[in-house]
Amino acid sequence: MADETPVLYLRGIQRRYRQGTDTLDVLKGAELAVWAGESIALIGPSGAGKSTLLHVAGLLEHQDEGEVYIAEAPTSELPDHERTRIRRTQIGFIYQFHHLLAEFSALENVMLPQMIGGLPRGEARARASELLSYLGLRDRLKHRPAELSGGEQQRVAIARAVANAPRLLLADEPTGNLDPRTSAHVFGALTQLVRASGLAAIIATHNMDIAQKMDRRVTLRDGLVVEVE
Repeated sequence: MADETPVLYLRGIQRRYRQGTDTLDVLKGAELAVWAGESIALIGPSGAGKSTLLHVAGLLEHQDEGEVYIAEAPTSELPDHERTRIRRTQIGFIYQFHHLLAEFSALENVMLPQMIGGLPRGEARARASELLSYLGLRDRLKHRPAELSGGEQQRVAIARAVANAPRLLLADEPTGNLDPRTSAHVFGALTQLVRASGLAAIIATHNMDIAQKMDRRVTLRDGLVVEVE
C-alpha cells in the first residue's frame, strides 16, 4: 500500500476560527493519508474537530494552511467551480441525518445525483436499483423516506452517496441516530460496500464497537491526527 498513491492526503492542515477578538485553533498541522479500499475510523469527543477535518477533506471548507491532495492533485488553489466538480464526481458524503428528499422515492433519491451528473435516466435507474438491492432494499425502491425505517433511510443515503462512483467516502456519525442493532446492520452494509467498490473511507463515530471493525483508527489530539491502537 505504501508505494501506491493515496486517494486523499491531508498535509499540514491548519484551520482556525475567529470568536470575537479571540482565535480558536482547531486543526494545527493535521496530516492523514487514506488509500483505496481502506476504512478509517475517526474517533474522539465532540468538539475535537472531527467535523472540521471532514469538511476540509471534502472541500466544503478551505483550510488556513496546508494542502488537500485528491489523488496527488493539490486543491487549495482551485476555483470554486472545480472544487464543486471534484465533490460531485469524486467524493461521497453521509451525515447523521439522512437528508433524503421527502417527495421522492428511495429509487428517485439515488437516481437524482446521477442524472445531475449527466447519466441518462435509464442508466441512473438501473444503477440505483442495483445499489439499493445490494443494501437490502430491493422491496423498498418505491417507498418515500417517511415510509422507511431509520435504518432503511440511512441505507438509501449510503446508496445516494456512492451513486456517482466516488473515490472517497466521508461519513460524519452515519449511525449516530440509530439504535445499536440497527447501527450495526447499517455499518455492516456500509463497510461491505466500501470493500467491494474499493472506496477510501473516513467515518467519524463515537461507537467503539464500530471503530474496532475498521482498518485503522485515528483521533484528533491538540489539533493533530494521532493513530489509535
